[in-house]
Amino acid sequence: MNLEQRIRGCFESAAQLCGCTLIENIDNQTVLLESGLDSLGFALLVAQLEEELGLDPFSEMEMAVYPRTFGEFLSIYQQSANK
Repeated sequence: MNLEQRIRGCFESAAQLCGCTLIENIDNQTVLLESGLDSLGFALLVAQLEEELGLDPFSEMEMAVYPRTFGEFLSIYQQSANK
């Protein structure tokens, strides 16, 4: 399973845990705030990804970056995984 698939799986898991309904067909241009996850869902997502991947790229950043789209979110994790 590649990184994108793992992140998508965690998206679904976080949505279930917080009772959110994800939109269909999340792609790289999907705005995260329109994905169906609420703030609790995003907190669960980041915590779950840290546990599963051993990565928390947001805490490693010198300057805080807040991704706007799924593609930006994925890119942050890909860059962190490649360090």
